[in-house]
Amino acid sequence: MSELAGRTAVVTGAAGPMGLAAAHALAAAGCRVALVDLASERLESAASEVDNGVAFAADLTSPDSIPALVGRIESRLGIVGVLVNNAGVLSNTKSQATDESEWRRVLAINLDAAFFLARAVVPAMKRLRWGRIINTTSLAAKTGGLTAGTAYAVSKGALSALTFSLARELAADGVTVNGIAPAYVRTPMITEALTEAQRQALLAMIPVGRFCEPEEFAHVVRFLASPLAGFITGEIIDINGGLLMD
Repeated sequence: MSELAGRTAVVTGAAGPMGLAAAHALAAAGCRVALVDLASERLESAASEVDNGVAFAADLTSPDSIPALVGRIESRLGIVGVLVNNAGVLSNTKSQATDESEWRRVLAINLDAAFFLARAVVPAMKRLRWGRIINTTSLAAKTGGLTAGTAYAVSKGALSALTFSLARELAADGVTVNGIAPAYVRTPMITEALTEAQRQALLAMIPVGRFCEPEEFAHVVRFLASPLAGFITGEIIDINGGLLMD
């Protein structure tokens, strides 16, 4: 029997390469998977690829809509046992060029959505005395952003702090909270948002000499969600090819 058989998992940002890879990994572990993203053909296509996957279109920048979203998921798939807060938006704008709308948009998607989703699923996890919350942070949280902008780096730093706070709060209730800090996963954020010169400069800095694959990120998601990871909480696991060693 798969290690997470019968559990319901929620993956946000599920229409993107990292979210879809995480959804596949959790489905392979036995989960029923709610794939959450903005309404699009890409979301429907992603859900159709995942065993026991169901698409839930949602705008996560609207906190008031999140309890209803969780209610829809639980009525269809059961109580949420695994939450992967993976929805994110990149901003490469540095401080002086970041206007108020960009600042608020990045924080709303990268930080606020994770908080309100966690708040919505935690009561049921506490009743079950079992749960896994996994937040996608970033190398930018530790470096201030090598190529990323101010709002992005701040949002990921705050998401790391949220990870620590929830981990401390929920440990005694059987709920673990951890983060994964990837650096330069091979997604459109790399292939489209950076120039070829920037990509080559980054590859020269990464000791392993390549970008991270979405499936490598997903492997860590599955590990942190597994029962045997129950003694790990409040950790940020780096996946950066040796770009930062600490």
